[in-house]
Amino acid sequence: MNRFHMTHPRAGLSVYATCKASKAFDSFRLNAGTQSRILGVMKKGAQRAVGKRKRKIDKLSPNLPRVPGVASNAPVVTRTLPTGIQLEGTDLPLGFSEQVELASADHEPNILVINSGSSSIKFALFSIQDPLVRTLRGKIDRGGVGGVETGVQAPSAANALLDWLGEQGIFRTVRAVGHRVVHGLHHSAPERITQPLLDELHRIVPFAPDHLPHALELIEAIHVLDPALPQIACFDTAFHQTLPRVARMLPIPRRFEAQGIQRFGFHGLSYAFLMEELVRLGDPAATRGRVILAHLGSGASLAAVRDGRSIDTSMGLTPTAGIPMSTRSGDLDPALFDQLARIESMTPAGFHRMVTRESGLLGLSETSGDIRDLLAREAQDVRAAEAVALFCYQTKKWIGSFTAALGGLDSLVFSGGIGENAPVVRARICEGLGFLGIELDEQANTESAQTISSQASRVRIRVIRTDEERMIARSVVRSGATGRGDPQETTWEAN
Repeated sequence: MNRFHMTHPRAGLSVYATCKASKAFDSFRLNAGTQSRILGVMKKGAQRAVGKRKRKIDKLSPNLPRVPGVASNAPVVTRTLPTGIQLEGTDLPLGFSEQVELASADHEPNILVINSGSSSIKFALFSIQDPLVRTLRGKIDRGGVGGVETGVQAPSAANALLDWLGEQGIFRTVRAVGHRVVHGLHHSAPERITQPLLDELHRIVPFAPDHLPHALELIEAIHVLDPALPQIACFDTAFHQTLPRVARMLPIPRRFEAQGIQRFGFHGLSYAFLMEELVRLGDPAATRGRVILAHLGSGASLAAVRDGRSIDTSMGLTPTAGIPMSTRSGDLDPALFDQLARIESMTPAGFHRMVTRESGLLGLSETSGDIRDLLAREAQDVRAAEAVALFCYQTKKWIGSFTAALGGLDSLVFSGGIGENAPVVRARICEGLGFLGIELDEQANTESAQTISSQASRVRIRVIRTDEERMIARSVVRSGATGRGDPQETTWEAN
């Protein structure tokens, strides 16, 4: 860590939290007293930065341009700010500046949603109404996807986002913040973040090292900004707490189970939203039937749901398992690491990097982890064609195995960036599954209609646009945490 990052006031907020969380001072061999003095200086720098943010908020003009909300049936326009933040709306003005005020900012209480992933931070603001009204959404990339650098690196992405949100006055109206927390071990419901929960999340970082540190950084930074602001952890693993024991167990020595080594499953917030949508659509399988949910995006997984309860899922102990993804390998022979260690002297860190960032569609194609690129190239590039073929083949296999586990199938749902927007991929996955009762309507599939099964199909096949941010906002409302908290109850020391 260089001198600038240690002392610069703008970096103080994130570095103060990051250094303590990662025990970064251990490598400097500093005694406890010296560490404490350095942390004190950094914390003061962070507090000065917070003061600047608050002063900027107080000076905002009430007559700034407004960004309309996002309607589900309107075309989405994306604009990228100089900070790297991408805002999405249905009618964003071409020349809008970074000084954007929300339509509801001065009138309605809001929920801020932070969806912190390994490569980007998605965010959204929901006005607390019935139903919830989204007034803004956007994202900022952390640094690169599929080998493509974006120029905004963590932790600067988190700093840029919090700075921008503060400058827009958003925190003035926020009643609670909901966070997507990828791994929650055995937590089965959203929880208000307290010191004991924060300590537990720090302990389980090794279960999701590419996701949890980023979420914790933002949780702690927001707490420094406003200790009384309730923050709710919404766990991606909670949906799968209903897995039967036979689906949870891993066939390794039993002693490891006591250390938390088991199948957990992920994409739970997406799956919870999809199941609520099935209920809204009146699909009887949502409550009394057999459903397979296919969340196919840069991260991809499937879940088998019986009578509204998850009974199996393709991801396992970590989000790397299951089907091939954009840059993640999916399931592999466990002896592969030993083989590569002998052949290439590969280290555990190198193996982790390979299976999480260099494999999947990117590794097979050697060009891109984006399936849109591969579909465009597959006629001329056999590597692209093979990457797409393996993705479809493995997804088809999981649908078959889950149909067996469910004892049949009533509804199949495609979601995620690929599942929602790639008709050719859906067609290739469903091809040859007529014996399971899966038959597509070619025209409906081409148009990505909500229902794409043919009249003769015994299985209802749907395309549903998932909305993890809305599910997080719903969870915050249901938690009862949208009122300002007692500072004595919500204050905790950021690690």
